[in-house]
Amino acid sequence: MAKNNIIRDYTKGPIWWPMVLFALPFMLSNGLQVLYSVVDMLIVGQFLGKVGVAAVSNAGRIFIFLTMVCLGLSLSGQIYISQLIGQGERGEKINKTIGTYFFSQLVIGAIMTIIGLLLTDWIIAVLEVPSEAIKDARSYLRVTTAGIVFSYGYNMISGVLRGMGNSRHPFVFIAIASVINIVLDFVFIKYCGLGVFGAGLATILGQAIAFIYAFVFLYCRRQEFGFDFKLKSFIPSSEIFNALMKLGVPYVIRFASINVSMLYVIRLINKLGVNEATVFGAGVQLDDIVTKVTLGIMMAGTAMVGQNYGARQFARINKIVSYAWLFSASFYVVFASLLLMFPKQLIGMFTNEPEVVALAPVFAYSIAWQFPGLVLMRGTNSFLNGIGHAKLGLIFALLDGVVLRIGLSWFFGMYLGMGFRGFVLGYGVACYGMGVPALIYYLFFPWKNRKLVTES
Repeated sequence: MAKNNIIRDYTKGPIWWPMVLFALPFMLSNGLQVLYSVVDMLIVGQFLGKVGVAAVSNAGRIFIFLTMVCLGLSLSGQIYISQLIGQGERGEKINKTIGTYFFSQLVIGAIMTIIGLLLTDWIIAVLEVPSEAIKDARSYLRVTTAGIVFSYGYNMISGVLRGMGNSRHPFVFIAIASVINIVLDFVFIKYCGLGVFGAGLATILGQAIAFIYAFVFLYCRRQEFGFDFKLKSFIPSSEIFNALMKLGVPYVIRFASINVSMLYVIRLINKLGVNEATVFGAGVQLDDIVTKVTLGIMMAGTAMVGQNYGARQFARINKIVSYAWLFSASFYVVFASLLLMFPKQLIGMFTNEPEVVALAPVFAYSIAWQFPGLVLMRGTNSFLNGIGHAKLGLIFALLDGVVLRIGLSWFFGMYLGMGFRGFVLGYGVACYGMGVPALIYYLFFPWKNRKLVTES
């Protein structure tokens, strides 16, 4: 029988080195996503100034919010499939699961496109984007929302592959999108004079081409992939659809609540003016580099925990969580050191306007308090996601986003009168609201007795 190059089994053998190899493409994929976001900001900042940076920062965060449904369902599909793989499933149930998952993602992606286009002006008004940046923010948001179905598409395919233990091919898809986006950024902004609209168009075209490539690639490898791509296979199974929704909806609400709280903080900062909005936007892009790279460790841990939970290999799960903490901590120590030592130089890459750069140390010293909490979350989220405890993850996310991020930002920034420093501090330390309770559950509660999501 020919070797299957798509599916990887992580329920046996050594853990730490296979985890590094599995996580590396995740980390590179996420790093490339951040790279093309940073390149957007760098090019916009150099050619369009701080107003352009503020516009892309605000509109980009809204676009991320609109993809929350996609990310939640992508994670549910990954977890469901990883537990099937751990149980040894390789046949018709995999085919039905993938078909149901594909159908639901593409339909919901089309719905989110319509919603985003209809509500563009309302969202920008609610967010109180600085008046100088409203026109550009509207332009960027409309073009990216129009192509959001492509983002849903390649995240859909990547979610299935990750559940199968394959992180290499999703990296290839992201690399294609990143390279195309970077090249088109220069062409559209510098040479065609399309401004912020060009930055958005470059992003969507990169994702569209990556999705088409991924779909064709998997069609050509459909026997290994486990999905036959017949039209009848796209007809959703009500049983599997209900299971995916039961798992996915809490993730959607979880991601959405966290991002709503982020939009709330952005709204508070926007009220301070374009300088604060610009430094926060640039700073979050820098923070996203290490956040997304370590998120790759969590994604690998989630798939590996899912497979081992399906195989009931509990001792291996403990080792996976420990390695997720260790690997994440090493990245955060390096990044935090650089950010605290060179804040002005790092923010200065986006814009050299003195009033913006002067705020860089304020951002750096305030945001740094979140890093130990994020290290903690990488291991506990790998665990919670992998065992499929979406409802508990939702409760912790609501504590993180709604209660702490909104509450602490208001408390530090407005009640204590700390202004920009307080808003950033509240934004950062909220992550402990998810990391600490999840750690307590992991250490002291009988999670080994939970049913598999495939048995629901």
